[in-house]
Amino acid sequence: MSARRVVLFDLGGVLMTPAPQLTFQKYEESLGIPRGFLQKTIVNGGPENPFFRAERGQITLSQFVPEFEAECKKSASSEGVTLPPQFSVQRLFEEVTAALKINKPMLEAAVRLQDSGFKTCVLTNTWVDDSAQREGTAQALSSLSGHFNLLIESCRAGMRKPEPAFYSLALDKLNAKPQEAIFLDDIGANLKVAREMGMATILVGDTTEALNELQTLSGVQLLGCEEFMPSYCRPTDVAHGFVSIKPGVKIHYVEMGDGPPLCLCHGFPESWFSWRYQIPALADAGFRVLALDMKGYGESTAPPDIEEYSQEEICKDLVAFLDKMGIPQVTLIGHDWGGSVVWNMAQCYPERVRAVASLNTPLFPAKPDVNPMERIKSVPIFDYQLYFQKPGVAEAEMEENLERTFKLMFVGSGDEDPKNPSLNTTGVCKRGGLFVGKLQDPPRSRILSESALQYYVQQYSKTGFRGPLNWYRNMEKNWRWACATPGGKIMMPALMVTAGKDPVLLPVFTTGMENLIPNLTRGHIEECGHWTQMERPAELNKILIQWLKDTHQEASIPIKTKL
Repeated sequence: MSARRVVLFDLGGVLMTPAPQLTFQKYEESLGIPRGFLQKTIVNGGPENPFFRAERGQITLSQFVPEFEAECKKSASSEGVTLPPQFSVQRLFEEVTAALKINKPMLEAAVRLQDSGFKTCVLTNTWVDDSAQREGTAQALSSLSGHFNLLIESCRAGMRKPEPAFYSLALDKLNAKPQEAIFLDDIGANLKVAREMGMATILVGDTTEALNELQTLSGVQLLGCEEFMPSYCRPTDVAHGFVSIKPGVKIHYVEMGDGPPLCLCHGFPESWFSWRYQIPALADAGFRVLALDMKGYGESTAPPDIEEYSQEEICKDLVAFLDKMGIPQVTLIGHDWGGSVVWNMAQCYPERVRAVASLNTPLFPAKPDVNPMERIKSVPIFDYQLYFQKPGVAEAEMEENLERTFKLMFVGSGDEDPKNPSLNTTGVCKRGGLFVGKLQDPPRSRILSESALQYYVQQYSKTGFRGPLNWYRNMEKNWRWACATPGGKIMMPALMVTAGKDPVLLPVFTTGMENLIPNLTRGHIEECGHWTQMERPAELNKILIQWLKDTHQEASIPIKTKL
């Protein structure tokens, strides 16, 4: 097993490409300046040259530009080089900034390393950017910081690579020894000092070759992986807020990003944390993401009255939430019960919904001549919903051992153990419980990490399952409300994502939805069970982001992608 447990990444040339020196060379060629002239000017300027002083934060970028331009003219005069009239250091650095793009395979490797227990750090020589293009710098640094344990800029530390003290600063903050670290950089001089200190080093030229070396040194598979697991946000990584929607009731939410607003509505038995893989990705894609703890869950208020959890009340709560947040119109994305909420919002409050997406949950139009309880009884896989009707019964079973409950509930497709088959939602009333006959200490599915399990346990230790189960105890009230609403077609852009291995919300249930939703787009993930956000996050994110971009582009709503 690798003794390395920390990986340091350079920014320009490693996490973002092309390397700035390559843009320097391209600029030299475009103006007919001798190759290497700019780099030679930097080196010949000595340790106090403008470039190094900017990297130490002693001068800003706007101060650096005229100083370095003067240095270049001085160097050209002494070297007998003719600088053309259009030569401009400001233009050079505008081209450097414009050319830089995220090196996605390298970023994905960093995320995978972190998931495997490594600490990761961005260690970069950069400057205080007060230029007109500084927003791009801010967006890149802000977005990247969420994917790493630490980001250290030379201009903030007052020291730069390859100064040993700069490396020591990073290692101290990561509580690591040099022998435990791997360092990737595209400049050999920076690696030489790190190597002399005891770090393993990788010179990055070709990304695939560098990742192959990193894979060998870390012992973590980084190439040829079946599916990339996106970054996820921990509870401490996001801004938390509360909105009082009416006396005695508040809604807790987390927020990330800026841009057109998205509101994520989870299902049973989940929390905002079920969107942990989507929140960073949607924020990076250019959206303001608000993920709610729905009423009765997590940090949100859990009123005891069953009527508080009717779809009519939940939708009123959501409208009040949007009003308090100053959001006139929002794109709604829901899963499970959250899917029901977003469909109801689209039908009953269409002016507040820009677009709507549901994961797994079809649009079930109300049938005035069919009682909902009879409809549920006619579908054997919905028998668990009948078991949930009597207050106190399902609560007792689910609250008895929270770890067992979540390990039995959150199981990915293909994770079933012969000794611990997936939950059977048929015949629950006859068996006398959802978990009857199940292992007392079931194995944890691959889709549920130990830290995620403990977070769910901690959240449900506060208010238990009464609030979440009360959502199921309003079937007839929801039906009467739905029958009393106009019930026209949903005309806004909509997305329905089905999962081929969902044992309850079957894809076939979505047949004919186009008749009710003319602007429906479909997404399908075949090898996926009910917990779509957790089981296939990369594929889901791709579907959501493409649909969101298409939808907003068609409405001429600008989106600024962060990464």
